[in-house]
Amino acid sequence: MTVLVDVQRACEDDTGPEATIVDTWVTRAVETVGVPNDVEVSVRVVDADEIRALNRDYRDKDKATNVLSFPVGPIAGLPDDAPSLLGDIVVCASVVDAEASEQGKSVAAHWAHMLVHGTLHLLGFDHEEDSEAVAMEALETRILTAHGLPDPYGASGQT
Repeated sequence: MTVLVDVQRACEDDTGPEATIVDTWVTRAVETVGVPNDVEVSVRVVDADEIRALNRDYRDKDKATNVLSFPVGPIAGLPDDAPSLLGDIVVCASVVDAEASEQGKSVAAHWAHMLVHGTLHLLGFDHEEDSEAVAMEALETRILTAHGLPDPYGASGQT
């Protein structure tokens, strides 16, 4: 299985991780869950205005947020050997950086968490119900701690 990650930077904030790091965290999440074929994911790093507009237009929440995921779902007519398009992850650099500071987390660890979180949404995980949240948070923690990062829900309990 191959994971193809297209990283787009649509803001002037350059505090986010390099494309290779983005690719690594998305790939780790996909590999942990396991998918039967090659997949493709787009990650777009944006400013607060863009993510606020997306959050307002698609979720009816008129505020900037850290990460949004837009799953694609099956596409009829793709050749059998074409990668499955999982969807798009949109991350707001300034929100992720501010949250890391507010929560006393390293910026790198918080970015990793947001990328894993966004990828899991593309793979069908959610946290709307308590039982879903427990399962998704446990999987996020397993992925991150397996690669040397702290439990994102540790002492502060914040995401």
